Amino acid sequence: MKVLTVTLNPALDREVVVNNFQINELHRINNQKYSVMEPGGKGINVSLILSGLGLPSIAMGFLGGFIGSIVEQKLRMLSDLVTTNFVFVDEETRENLAIIDPSNDTITEINSLGPNIDEKSLKQFMRRFDISLKRAECMVFSGSIPPGVPADYCMELVKKAKDSGKMVISESTGDHFELAVKNGLLTVVKPDLRSKKEYMGETLKSLEDYVKAAEETVKMGSKMAILSYEIEGDVVATSEGVWLLKAKEHIERSHLLGTGDSFVAGVVYRLLKNRKDLLEAAKWGMAAAIAETKFIGKEFISIEDVEMCTESFELSRLR
Repeated sequence: MKVLTVTLNPALDREVVVNNFQINELHRINNQKYSVMEPGGKGINVSLILSGLGLPSIAMGFLGGFIGSIVEQKLRMLSDLVTTNFVFVDEETRENLAIIDPSNDTITEINSLGPNIDEKSLKQFMRRFDISLKRAECMVFSGSIPPGVPADYCMELVKKAKDSGKMVISESTGDHFELAVKNGLLTVVKPDLRSKKEYMGETLKSLEDYVKAAEETVKMGSKMAILSYEIEGDVVATSEGVWLLKAKEHIERSHLLGTGDSFVAGVVYRLLKNRKDLLEAAKWGMAAAIAETKFIGKEFISIEDVEMCTESFELSRLR
């Protein structure tokens, strides 16, 4: 296995497509394809997208109860390239709901908190993590943290990966994520700025704010920082400069579900071919994200899908 994905707070994702969604109104879904239930959580999503690109991975995290068993069962059904290594806890795995409204170009998301993780489960996970890490070249650590998991626990995970010579790629937010960034433990940093444009205690408003934040992240020790800027662009920084990747065509908000995970999967896929080619990895990630926007909801994109989108964005140097 080349990739280990860590999703400490998986979910059962429910996606429904409702045209002209209105609060306090009754809506009926007349086509079953517009109501989807599937395994979720950022790291799990990356594992599934990587399987579409032909890369096997190990998926780890905490699952609990009936919902947790459904998540694992459906994950195994979706791909034989994803090996599961979850720790089961007493409380139920969370459920997330996404209401996609193509008519109004919106996505309304309702996410649950997740189960409480006790000390015994944390120790069990660490033992399994040590074994799985030995089998991987790259670790993807993404998503939210369930109650009971301390921020320094997350830092211990990524530190073990870095000390073992693994690439560590993370898409997240919160104290645990920023602690790892400040300690230079992450190879590629991609903060999730969709809902709140806040990073390292700062509110990002102008393009210059994003540039400075990306530059500071690299100075802290990361090889590359990728900050989503508006809907159709990303600011990318390495030690060699700062660039803006911007889609050539307008992208609808209702098609954004799963694009961040596709971006990460594209970066992982490319870096496994050449660790030093950071900008090319970012470009491949952007192409993967744009390929995902061709669909409503999350989709297994292929290498051919990504290759068709390699000319769908512009690259401009900012620094």
